Amino acid sequence: MSAQAAVPVQIPLPVGRSLLYLVFAGVAWGTAGAAASLVFRLSDLGPLSLSFWRCAGGLVLLLGALALRARRGSVGHAARAAHAAAEPRRRRLVRILGTGIGLTVFQSAYFAAVQSTGLAVGTVVTLGAGPVLIAVGARLTMGERLGRGGIVAVTGALAGLAVLVLGGGGGTVRPVGVALALLSAAGYAAITLLTRWLGRDGGGDSMATTAWAFGIGAVGLLPMALAEGLLPHTEELGHVVWLLAYVAAVPTALAYALYFAGAAVVRAATVSVIMLLEPVSAALIAVTLLDERLTAATVVGTLLLLAAVAGLAVAETRPARSARSAA
Repeated sequence: MSAQAAVPVQIPLPVGRSLLYLVFAGVAWGTAGAAASLVFRLSDLGPLSLSFWRCAGGLVLLLGALALRARRGSVGHAARAAHAAAEPRRRRLVRILGTGIGLTVFQSAYFAAVQSTGLAVGTVVTLGAGPVLIAVGARLTMGERLGRGGIVAVTGALAGLAVLVLGGGGGTVRPVGVALALLSAAGYAAITLLTRWLGRDGGGDSMATTAWAFGIGAVGLLPMALAEGLLPHTEELGHVVWLLAYVAAVPTALAYALYFAGAAVVRAATVSVIMLLEPVSAALIAVTLLDERLTAATVVGTLLLLAAVAGLAVAETRPARSARSAA
């Protein structure tokens, strides 16, 4: 038996489970926005400092999870370790550095865009340009085709996002802010495309990749966070700490690990549209928990986005069902 044959093959996740992982990640990311709003209300912590603590806290939690997994010594862990060891060093370096730098650019440029041109315009440009850049990039780099149904779903998702974000009123459009939002969208697209491209050959350990990405993000954000003010000053320090812990645990460590695992299996354009669940969950939380008014734009935009996500999910699982039927 050759050395190559002796390496355990990492079985990719089923498409259905990958879709569930992505849906959870998108919804969880929406809760991060609500938690961040509460942090900003209760303290003087800025967006870059919050991003640093998000990356640093997520890194600590994932390192603990990785250590616990290694101590248990499960068969799955042994297979992942053997697969990671067999991965070429250059490929592993590209995956780690690309993911970490893309994550840092995505988060930092988005917060800067919101600060420059406002939440509405910054969000609609970032999340609206993301699926377009990803669809074009996936077509050029991996030959992925959306098909007519996929094009209709992406168009509906972009329309729903525009209605959801801009339906409540106009925003001030500043060229610098729009450029920063496009940079953020490019960072998000690069992460998704890189994860999908490497995932076609089995990818790497999604949890380890996420930990490395957070480490790179924390190092990159630390100088800017120090300049902005790293520690919060507030009379509600306990509440702020609990909010930071939640942001680090659920929408960061858990959600990103699930995102990277699912994005390695599902088509890149489908991933980008499913992630538009983030503004949907944020809008629902704002209405139910933050006492914001439920508008017609919120309802229509949410329904359009959910319909687009459901349509792409059906299209994504259809080939897997056909393969099982043929077998």
